[in-house]
Amino acid sequence: MTPSTQNIINQILAIPKGKVSSYRDIALKAGIQNGARQTVRVLHSMSEKFNLPWYRVIRSDGSIALADEGKALQITLLRNEGVEVSEDGKIDLEKFGW
Repeated sequence: MTPSTQNIINQILAIPKGKVSSYRDIALKAGIQNGARQTVRVLHSMSEKFNLPWYRVIRSDGSIALADEGKALQITLLRNEGVEVSEDGKIDLEKFGW
């Protein structure tokens, strides 16, 4: 595993319950400029292996990137942690951002 990948994993694991972060902000906190896609790849390939709270990572505009069943699951998991999610899948980053 590369240091960049480990840094991304560490940042995802650090997101507190009831908070969200964006793909871009995770990458920036991991020290990777323009690394949003790298964050996506880590989430896609390593969420299960490292028990990552994948549902706490959203787009930088506050929207959920997933569609259909994945989006519904993500909304449910976030709401279970107290995150307010609008019917169209938007989250107020001022209130719930980490």
